[in-house]
Amino acid sequence: MEKVKLTLSRNSYDIFIGSGLLSDSELIGRHIEKKSVFIISNKSVANHYLDRLISSLSGFDFGVYLIPEGEQFKNLRTVEEIISVMIKKGVNRTSTILALGGGVVGDTAGFVAAIFQRGIPFLQIPTTLLAQVDSSVGGKTAVNHEDGKNMIGAFYQPKTVIVDTDTLNTLPKREVCTGLAEIIKHGILADRSYFDWIEKNISKLLRLDSETLEYVVAGSCRIKAEIVSEDELETGKRALLNLGHTFGHAIETATGYSKWLHGEAVGAGLVMAADLSFRLGMCALDDAKRIKALVTDAGLPFAPPASLEEETFLRLMSRDKKVDETGLRFVLVNGGIGSAALVERVPIEKLRATLQARENLCSGV
Repeated sequence: MEKVKLTLSRNSYDIFIGSGLLSDSELIGRHIEKKSVFIISNKSVANHYLDRLISSLSGFDFGVYLIPEGEQFKNLRTVEEIISVMIKKGVNRTSTILALGGGVVGDTAGFVAAIFQRGIPFLQIPTTLLAQVDSSVGGKTAVNHEDGKNMIGAFYQPKTVIVDTDTLNTLPKREVCTGLAEIIKHGILADRSYFDWIEKNISKLLRLDSETLEYVVAGSCRIKAEIVSEDELETGKRALLNLGHTFGHAIETATGYSKWLHGEAVGAGLVMAADLSFRLGMCALDDAKRIKALVTDAGLPFAPPASLEEETFLRLMSRDKKVDETGLRFVLVNGGIGSAALVERVPIEKLRATLQARENLCSGV
């Protein structure tokens, strides 16, 4: 078992990574203060793993809510329904929420924990690759609004994150690919040697090789934990974790949160960010091409949907959370793979060139 420490001024916690952790009743139990728990999951995850988790909760009182599957259900209506069930079940501020699932479950459950009776404890137990390497770590909780992704949320840290890599064995290949987008992102923005390693091991990752998966989950968690430890509330360096997300969130919003998975949109967003970085002289063409090639090798789209028009793209990006009084801001590759920077006042003609490139992204055209 690997353990990664996320150190904060308050509420520091450990991330446990390994095989069979859902059955580790001692590990789970020591992070629950009282004997009352409320599990939030979805049907497909529950079919595979709910009984295993419940068997590790012997002696606990528990309730369960299953969120309908899909990003389109990550909204305030779902939050209200969950809270109504929690009230009926007698959940109170001494209870602990267990988020068993992927990013939608974790984001929603974390937000419920943040606002229910002004905040109750919760544990992240992520079951998708994307959630294990990204969304479960760092305390960002949120739901979507019809006009933008993650518009309603809070920073609220879990008591711990328990990553059982065995849960990846039941993931559809598309879900594996979507998690690889965030892993690639971590290499691009923080560690060139990690990016090199991902390039060499992408086929093993796609085959779900257990040792390779445990290594990469721990590697990505370390990168994210280091950044979040320096900037918990995203006032500076943590914004770099949004590499590819300004483009990606626009794609998700335009497609109604239902046609593209988050990692697919981020994958295309990473390529678009690399293309824009090249056009601004911040990144060599060879590095931009490597990013595009790795995104493609990971089974992810490298270009936005053809139906997403340029003006719609610009309008949706203008609603992004990273927009401030200076206008659109982008996290871009800065000097090559392994470094990134937040860039303000991107020349509109360069941005339009990237939006127009489509299939020619990162080709130098």
